[in-house]
Amino acid sequence: MAELTAHAGAHSDNAHKKLDANNKKLAMWLYLASEVVIFSVLIGAYAVFRFNEPEIVKNVHKELGIALVTVNTFILLMSSWAMVLALRAIEMGKRREFMLWMSGVVGMGVVFLLGQYIEYRELAHLAITLDSISPDFGGFGMRFYAPTAFHGAHVLIGVLLGLQVLWLGHKGFYDNNPIGVEAFGLYWHFVDVVWIILFTLIYLI
Repeated sequence: MAELTAHAGAHSDNAHKKLDANNKKLAMWLYLASEVVIFSVLIGAYAVFRFNEPEIVKNVHKELGIALVTVNTFILLMSSWAMVLALRAIEMGKRREFMLWMSGVVGMGVVFLLGQYIEYRELAHLAITLDSISPDFGGFGMRFYAPTAFHGAHVLIGVLLGLQVLWLGHKGFYDNNPIGVEAFGLYWHFVDVVWIILFTLIYLI
């Protein structure tokens, strides 16, 4: 009888953990869906500007180049790969390995933000600002900074959340239930996918 009770209790606990995990993932997906709407508006606004003012975009590309942002993009993509390995490590109970890869995710996020700061500084030197009225760059700043700065804010939030995930992981919080890491991974991969779209539209097309 005691064994049956223990088995029923374990089954109930597993069911509760599964339900909790599903709820957290659903909440994250709903949040990301709302972010898709906002990013779609910002990206759409830039796309319209790009179509209407191709010469201005060409002038910006000539002045700034894409070497820095290409390196930055590669770093962000590598952070997504590190995120996959971090989740895999914690699911396998390898806390030390998880800490290593998760530190890489956070570190590469910080490097990306530093790269974006350098890029913004160079744009400022070219007088490409939110209210730029230069005939060569006029109107570009507002359409450029809105989606890229909004994305940068998401990277910054991701770095802060990643530090929290690191701390909780260090304390063993995810040893038996890594759903928090998985939810954070969904967020981080979303940030990376959005940047691929921005990089393609703003810098390559």
